[in-house]
Amino acid sequence: MKRRTLLAGLGALLPARLALAAQPLRIGTIGAGHVGSTLAGLWLRAGHPVMLSAGDIGSARSAAQALGGGAQAGTPQEAARFGDVVLLAVPYGVLPDVAAELRGSLAGKTVIDACNPYPWRDGDIARQARQRGAGVVTQSFFPGAHVVRAFNSEDMSTIGAEAHRPPPLLGIPYAGDDPAAMRTVGGLIAEAGFDPVAAGPLANARLFQPGSAGFEARLTAPELRARLGLPPT
Repeated sequence: MKRRTLLAGLGALLPARLALAAQPLRIGTIGAGHVGSTLAGLWLRAGHPVMLSAGDIGSARSAAQALGGGAQAGTPQEAARFGDVVLLAVPYGVLPDVAAELRGSLAGKTVIDACNPYPWRDGDIARQARQRGAGVVTQSFFPGAHVVRAFNSEDMSTIGAEAHRPPPLLGIPYAGDDPAAMRTVGGLIAEAGFDPVAAGPLANARLFQPGSAGFEARLTAPELRARLGLPPT
């Protein structure tokens, strides 16, 4: 009953084209640090089962235990198999290794890319991502997945503090090429306590990657649409 009430309330805040999940979605996180654990906690609160993973299983277990609420821990392979939706929450420079490790296990799945490329940390792959667009480059690592860039534009301290604030909610941009994946991620943004701002195809994710006007903007949805040059809704 509580989940249905929550969904009904959130549904009233969403545009008609976005639908929240009628049933809980299983969410696997590749990474159990600040990004992975913050978002996992928000989705657990919304009623979605979550499995956190890390290269060090002990770190994933500690993060899951801290969250409580039925959070699970596993290896990256287990989290990838577990998730209807999989969150990438690792340093951008390790994405090629993650892709090699998971191989085809993300094929056909919605993959949320929250990783940001920083040349000082991630080297040449980050420079490529900054030039070509991080979303496009991430998609090239996971060719069978439906990649959506989201939750990369704000620091997790901001995400944790601003989730479910009184309206107007904080606007969170997202971009992707698959319509069904975009609907799913838009719903998850809303359930996490934010106002989803669809920015269009994956190539448009460069509008809110590091170094862009939409990065760490901390704006309401109408303000963010104007900042990104998107038409009002």
